Amino acid sequence: MTQQGGLAVLGTILVVEDEVKLSSILRDYLMRAGYSVATLVRGDEVLEWLETHSADLMLLDLMLPGMDGVEVCRQVRKSSELPIIMLTARVDEADRLVGLELGADDYICKPFSPREVVARVKAVLRRTERSALSNRPLTRGPLRLFPTQFRVEVNKEELHLTPSEFGLLKAFMGSPERVFTRSDLLNMVQGYQYEGYDRTIDSHIKNLRRKFADVLPGVQVVEAVYGVGYRMSREICGAV
Repeated sequence: MTQQGGLAVLGTILVVEDEVKLSSILRDYLMRAGYSVATLVRGDEVLEWLETHSADLMLLDLMLPGMDGVEVCRQVRKSSELPIIMLTARVDEADRLVGLELGADDYICKPFSPREVVARVKAVLRRTERSALSNRPLTRGPLRLFPTQFRVEVNKEELHLTPSEFGLLKAFMGSPERVFTRSDLLNMVQGYQYEGYDRTIDSHIKNLRRKFADVLPGVQVVEAVYGVGYRMSREICGAV
């Protein structure tokens, strides 16, 4: 939290949206909620902006001139774990999931209420902040998670995760015997009573599995429990 004009600023939000009127509305609502806001209208401006500025979260439209939101998300995720909420007018399931599979933390379909956007922003930032509440590292087999440092190690090598992926892994490692429903995981990871598309969690799980497959080939870290949800695999639990 910083100070701006004598007032506490909760954080900086980067809004990347080419609809100027919508961008202005989001900016006004976020500023009223206590955030500092920067706005861009082109996707190909984002990477250069992030090189010289810092943000706590990015609201990223899917359809942008210069570089679309999917490619922006892909490029940002190569070097940053900046929380990203995708804004999309597309309603097809595949379109809604594509950003999540690239590492976005949440998505909001247009048209939306600006108040909903503010609530989602608060929830994602609150989730990120909660990861720093406990100093005690969690260890399961070759995995070691450091909550206050937002860091995960696999056999002492760092594994880079998005805030959503980190939150999921922390939940699994914190309660390795528990089977979580998708609703459980969404409410825990998103940070509020989530009423959106519950298959969102499948995309985050898919990303987690893909990242672990690169460093632990042949080892399943998260397993599906048919008809219920997900749990930490017995293979990992038994390796403590």
